[in-house]
Amino acid sequence: MLAADPLAVPLTRLNARTAKALAKLGLETSGDLLRHYPRRYAEPGTLTDMASLRVGEHVTVVAEVVRTSLRPTAQGRGLLQSTITDGRSRIELTFFASHVKKLEWRQGQLRPGRRGLFTGEVSVYRDTLQLMHPECRLFGADDDAQEEDEALVEAGRPIPVYPAVAGFESWKVAQAVRTVLDPLREQDVPDPVPAALRERDALPTLVEALRLVHVPQDEADWQRGRARLRYEEALVLQAELARRRARVAREEAVARPRRDGGLLDAFDARLPFTLTAGQRTVGEQISGELAAPRPMQRLLQGEVGSGKTVVALRAMLQVVDAGGQAALLAPTEVLAAQHARTLRGLLGDLAEGGFLGGAGDATRVALLTGSLPTAARRAAMLDAASGAAGIVVGTHALLSQDVQFAELGLVVVDEQHRFGVEQRDALRAKAGRTPHTLVMTATPIPRTVAMTVFGDLETSVLSEVPAGRQGITTHTVPADNPRWTDRTWQRVREEVAGGGRAYVVCPRIDGDATAGDPADEDGSDLVVDAGPTVGAPDTGARRPLRAVLDVADELRARPDLAGIGIGVLHGRLSPEEKDRAFAAFASGDAPVLVSTTVVEVGVDVPDATVMVVLDADRFGLSQLHQLRGRVGRGSRPGLCLLVSSAQPGTDAHTRLETLAATTDGFELAALDLELRQEGDVLGAAQHGRGSSLRLLRVTRDADVIARARTDARALVDQDEDLGAWPALQAAIQASLAGEREEFLDRA
Repeated sequence: MLAADPLAVPLTRLNARTAKALAKLGLETSGDLLRHYPRRYAEPGTLTDMASLRVGEHVTVVAEVVRTSLRPTAQGRGLLQSTITDGRSRIELTFFASHVKKLEWRQGQLRPGRRGLFTGEVSVYRDTLQLMHPECRLFGADDDAQEEDEALVEAGRPIPVYPAVAGFESWKVAQAVRTVLDPLREQDVPDPVPAALRERDALPTLVEALRLVHVPQDEADWQRGRARLRYEEALVLQAELARRRARVAREEAVARPRRDGGLLDAFDARLPFTLTAGQRTVGEQISGELAAPRPMQRLLQGEVGSGKTVVALRAMLQVVDAGGQAALLAPTEVLAAQHARTLRGLLGDLAEGGFLGGAGDATRVALLTGSLPTAARRAAMLDAASGAAGIVVGTHALLSQDVQFAELGLVVVDEQHRFGVEQRDALRAKAGRTPHTLVMTATPIPRTVAMTVFGDLETSVLSEVPAGRQGITTHTVPADNPRWTDRTWQRVREEVAGGGRAYVVCPRIDGDATAGDPADEDGSDLVVDAGPTVGAPDTGARRPLRAVLDVADELRARPDLAGIGIGVLHGRLSPEEKDRAFAAFASGDAPVLVSTTVVEVGVDVPDATVMVVLDADRFGLSQLHQLRGRVGRGSRPGLCLLVSSAQPGTDAHTRLETLAATTDGFELAALDLELRQEGDVLGAAQHGRGSSLRLLRVTRDADVIARARTDARALVDQDEDLGAWPALQAAIQASLAGEREEFLDRA
């Protein structure tokens, strides 16, 4: 933090009571308060759309009084009820007092036709939305305390409406902001945006931008202020990404050029299919970067079933041919075991190095997980340390201090977002010199998110699906319609009778779990509803979510599934139990597998043709798309049935209908981001938390992010440490501290 920065002054120096209230909003310093931007701006002649109000939400609305009544209650207390409207929807204001006379002044204030700001928590009483004892600030009121608001209204200025808390309303936040903002001088406040960039784009200074957003004269003012602050957020983030990119580019790596006549050539010669154009293009990019003496840093993202594993395997074989080893880090034991089986299956005798029947220059694929038997673990560790295993696949067990490599040259990280910076660095540190890094994700990432979170990586995209795939048909199934649900299980029977396999995915392991809790350690990504909206009052508790153990018992008892083996798979099983369940499913001994989302990523059973997702409305679009991608991977078409109790018109129903309408994963990922918001793109949460980006939105601001990225790289090219711009340095330190920095490092 720069010395003498007036934005670093603790709010406690201003007013202890105000500081205590603002602390509930997470605001500790003057800078925190000034960065607490208005959520919207009210115009005296414009009313709030109250159709979006949610029960339990603390709101400030601009509305007009329709009627007001004052009467005594049966107990002799005073009851004042006033109805306000936005022209379409209505909400009740309710006030109680010990006597009617104590509310007469409020009755005079809330005359029909008056407009104002009304702040309180939305509740429901007899199916009617209400604000109980709201704070009211009427436009054109007569009392002296509101003279400033009258002046604002008369001048036609926008009125900032701030995120607030009970007991400290929006206008009190505005007053606190003015107390801090008014005395600020331009020359005293460090500006993170370099002067040259401000002059080039005619951007206001930081102090000017803050005044524009907090005390605008018209809409153009706050729009201009927000545009500058939005660009600043993007620049701070992209500058740090550019610094990290430059630091990695300075490091030395061992060049791993392709060797003629090696394992990679032998593998390519025996491939039973033709690589897609995308696989060839990306393979050439990766091959060229592996051959350079600088560390490769590449993100490989692709559509479901696009062949990322083959691309990664070819990269690993090039490194093995050049005398190195490759480590593949997977987030779960199921996925690690699946990767090991897949790689061995693709390589055949090329993975039998030193064994009878192995090819002459074969290597080995070792699997190392935390729950391996002692003998198997020792053998895998010996293969890694001696170099006998050119490819080592594992979970967090790879990070153990006891695990050593002979010559680690390439780190492949699958589902990177599930690992922290310490874990990634612990694996990279096992190499003598910085290894090349390939990050894979099976979840399509919109371009703006990739620029924001993975901005220091080169990005490759696989969008083609290998030839021979027959496609997947998706249908939604109403959970409350017995005829439709019966037909769902009949279709499962028909597919199994034809030689197919069926996944049945549930959000819970057992029925004792509390709704809203994570499913298991494998990380089910449940969508938590934000509450009922206007016109849809809370009608009580939800139906319990479907659970693996309960559903498996139900299916075994169904006459239409009699004689069909039904297995279960979830994160609480031991590795041996997981392997047995999966093997029985793949072989057809138990062709119906009831599972949690442990099967979401990487699991590959070509005979799987049906995916049934129960309580599908409780999952995000991207996760549903990944689950759907587990079927239709062979020569037969796939069928995905989304069983849901979501009602038409809700966000959950929209998600499912959208999924049924398209198989484009990138389109779905972008829509999912819009529906669920980006959450904290620099924090661990995928949804359900506030974003660390205050004004910048990755769903909307692609041009701003791209411009900031170009500018940031130019600054870093001039001065990698950004020492010439100390205010930008300080902004990076303040914005990317702690957990956010760790998440950024996961790229």
